[in-house]
This record gives sequence, structure tokens and C-alpha cells, in this order.
Amino acid sequence: MNPRWPRRGLYAITPDEADTGRLLARVETVLRAGATWLQYRNKPASEDLRAEQALALQPLCRSFDVPLIINDDWALAAAIGAAGAHLGEDDGEIALARHELGPEAILGASCYDDAGLARQAVFAGASYVAFGAFFPSPTKPHARRATLDLLRTAAVLGVPRVAIGGITPDNARPLVEAGADLLAVISGVFDAPDPAAATRAYISCFEEPR
Repeated sequence: MNPRWPRRGLYAITPDEADTGRLLARVETVLRAGATWLQYRNKPASEDLRAEQALALQPLCRSFDVPLIINDDWALAAAIGAAGAHLGEDDGEIALARHELGPEAILGASCYDDAGLARQAVFAGASYVAFGAFFPSPTKPHARRATLDLLRTAAVLGVPRVAIGGITPDNARPLVEAGADLLAVISGVFDAPDPAAATRAYISCFEEPR
């Protein structure tokens, strides 16, 4: 992973937004407020719309020096020159994606509640591992549940640990204290009445309490 990318903060994940112009406006608000990484995710979108939106997000992310990571599709990430990709357990082999994307790409792996899966992912070339859901999530209401102990023990893997699933500014600090380097959030940011304020609230969870 390129060492210039920051390794701690808010990992914003895009909502399912069909209007590309509106998506860019919503994302710009969050990037301007300080989001650390951005993952493009739009499950219902067609292949053409995903390509259109990913291409549109690329210069926006570059303007804020924020890495753009493509969910599920390392081939799309490679095609547009994105910073990397994030793969779930059914989205292809980590080793193949690493080979195709190169050594500096950010390559993430969903590891759910499974430390063994995280070890395998890092061995295959993952740059970071994501655990969750830690709390009930409107995006994936039936997701497997991860624990704080999992975050703590995963420190031995030597890669950033991402926490995801129902995270709010009110419940995030214990995750950070347990070792979460990045807080991955969709609705907590993009569905908030004030997404910029929500972004700053998540970032504040990484600050020392006064």
C-alpha cells in the first residue's frame, strides 16, 4: 500500500445513488469535511453506471488527495486507475487482485467475524482487513457480528483494521480504543441531516478525550 495514504480516520462508503451528479455533490461534502478514504459502492447499479460513477469520482477524490477504493470489482479499479479495491468473500481471489493491481494498491478484504479469514487475506496480499458488523446495520441487518476482542487480536497482522456495521459517533470510540484504524460508514454519514458535521464527529473519535 502506498505509504502516503493516511491509515486512520473515517472510511466513507457511498450510498446507492442513481444520479451521478447528486452522488458527486454528496461525496464532495464528506471529503471536504475530512473523510480519510472513500469506497465506491452501488450494488443495484448497472455495470455501465458503476463505470460512469467510478470515473466521475476519481478526479474528485484526487482533488482532495483521498484514495478511491472500488467495492467488489478489482477489474474496474484497475481500468480507471483507482487507488484500490475492496473484496468480500465472494468477490474473487485476493492474490489475483493483488497481482493485477500491483504492490502499491490498497486492497481490502471483508473478514466479518473471522480471524482466520483475516490471516488468509493478509497472507494473500490484503492491505487491510475489515471486521463487522459491530452493531445492527440498516445496510446489512442480518450481518454476522464481530467483537472488540477480534479487533484487539488482529493487531498481530500488522495491517490497518477497519470496523464496519452500525457505527455512530456515540458508539465508535470503544472500537478505536480496541484498535480500529478506520471507521467504515455509509448511512451514518450520507443519511445524516448534516453529513459534514457527522463526518467531523466520526473523526473526533480518534482524538484523545479531553
